Amino acid sequence: MVVQPRRQLRRRRRPPRRRRLHHPLEPSAASHPMAVNETVIALLRSKPDMAKLADDPPHVQAAAQAAVDGPSGVGMIGSYWTEVPLPATGTWNAPGKGGAQADVVLTAPQDQVPLLFIAVDNCHETAEELAAKLEKYARFFRRRVKDTDGKERPMWCTRWTVPEQRYGEMPHPPVLLVFNPIGERNPNRTMPRLRELTRHLWKGEWMREGYHSYDGKIPIIAVGLRNLRAHGPAGAVFLRFGRDRHQPLLDAIAWTDSRTRVSTEGRPEPSPVPRPKSGGWFSRLRS
Repeated sequence: MVVQPRRQLRRRRRPPRRRRLHHPLEPSAASHPMAVNETVIALLRSKPDMAKLADDPPHVQAAAQAAVDGPSGVGMIGSYWTEVPLPATGTWNAPGKGGAQADVVLTAPQDQVPLLFIAVDNCHETAEELAAKLEKYARFFRRRVKDTDGKERPMWCTRWTVPEQRYGEMPHPPVLLVFNPIGERNPNRTMPRLRELTRHLWKGEWMREGYHSYDGKIPIIAVGLRNLRAHGPAGAVFLRFGRDRHQPLLDAIAWTDSRTRVSTEGRPEPSPVPRPKSGGWFSRLRS
């Protein structure tokens, strides 16, 4: 009896997926970690030491001097923490499911930024996916735990401290969305939908006393990475949801204005007492 050799079955290999190729030196070639690093550098804006550049070519010294003369950044390198878990369940060291992860957490009270959460998007996510991420931030901000003194506080308050707000309100910390336009989605088309999906998270509630309460609300601010790189935190390139104009970072995250009381629709109202402010909309993130 002749035994026929078994026929080896060959698996058909799938053709490799085509990927968009970039020149290695192009900013658009940056991965998500690289985009996070660029965000930190753009906010930090370190000043070079001109004394150490005394022997460098004139064009190098000129570029360094321009950086020295330019607007200052926010914080020091130790002010920035990356890949910080925000547990909705579990603990800081062992976070459970349902929480978020901040790409960057900035704490620079010396520069009037006591606490800022930063999420970097390479424009691959839909408005619905970004809204779900912000919902996880909100869930973390609402979580309360017992502190070391036995009193129950918001979990984020057990790790970071912020100045007390006037009028007894407790708004959540601000979240900065940084858009790096290398993906297939145009942020100028994504943002109108995202604004509507997250309205309940950031819009103030009108009070009978004649002002908007932002108790338990999240200031959501957006900026394009190119604008942030070009102008830094002092540039009027930050747009807060509910406002109709771009502002510097410190103005975008601010809650009060000492001159006027401003309604959600952006109408100034005379008032001797500073109250929370808000206003309008969004444009040109890709520029």
